[in-house]
Amino acid sequence: SNLENSPEAVVSTQSTGENRRSYRELLFSLSKDTNIGNYLGGCILFEETLYQNAADGTPFVKMLNDHGIIPGIKVDKGVQPLPGTDGETVTQGIDGLLDRCKKYKAAGAQFAKWRAVLKIGNNQPSELSIQENAVTLARYATICQQAGLVPIVEPEVLCDGEHTIEQCQQVTEKVLAATYKACNDHHLYLEGSLLKPNMVTSGMQCSVQATPEQVAEATVVTLQRTVPASVVGITFLSGGQSEENATVNLDAINRYQDPGRKPWYLAFSYGRALQASVLKAWQGKTENVPAAQKELEKRAYANHMACLGKYAGDVSGASGKESLFVAN
Repeated sequence: SNLENSPEAVVSTQSTGENRRSYRELLFSLSKDTNIGNYLGGCILFEETLYQNAADGTPFVKMLNDHGIIPGIKVDKGVQPLPGTDGETVTQGIDGLLDRCKKYKAAGAQFAKWRAVLKIGNNQPSELSIQENAVTLARYATICQQAGLVPIVEPEVLCDGEHTIEQCQQVTEKVLAATYKACNDHHLYLEGSLLKPNMVTSGMQCSVQATPEQVAEATVVTLQRTVPASVVGITFLSGGQSEENATVNLDAINRYQDPGRKPWYLAFSYGRALQASVLKAWQGKTENVPAAQKELEKRAYANHMACLGKYAGDVSGASGKESLFVAN
């Protein structure tokens, strides 16, 4: 289970370098009494954050390690248009990746993540988009392992659109099958990797929204059909769901009963769905830091309980059921 923190997270105040640093210090400086390390296993950093320090000079990497939270690093360089397609993309950053990964490892990172983006639409995702992103993810992952980093493989099927949950399941199965075929071709050590997929949901603009129970069944069946049992953990992305919906759906996935056929640890890797309430509470003001930290503790605890299939819906936040969807 991990927190994804990005420069773009600082949306409630002017996003300057110092504001971003102050916000991250807020996240990483919770009291040991909060037991935040029991709820979060890792934190995905951007390169900027990996080398930053708290106001007293303590490296952020050390602050995370002191909580028992493993530092990770985003290593891709963003998406670019994929020539020959109708607005589809492929992720950049393979050039020089091995040297960068070695540098990040030396700085204290223990795992990495790389996001591929696929769209559902008319004749989308195309076979070209699926294959290019699958191969690129596999290359990234094997390079990370060469450098001693555990790769998180993230093929995100976007929730933008009017598609049904059935269409999302069909596309997600195809994307994951292609991804693991490519990983096999590239000799990825699956036991030393994680998967960060989208949950199988209705499109954001679909007139019929699936229930948490329907999301759980479609998601687990999709994983059973495509993801090898040797992949030790699956950490879902939130994909623009509200904080509450992301937690409720994760809880439903872990409650879904299929004994012996859910071999992976099913957890979360949330950005907006862990931080929206934190940002609302903070508003860039020093006096609001304790309240903002309390919001992080609450959301981390709620999702920890969802990983156990024991979330009771009893954790309210400043953002709550507010949609966190941003059109891609």
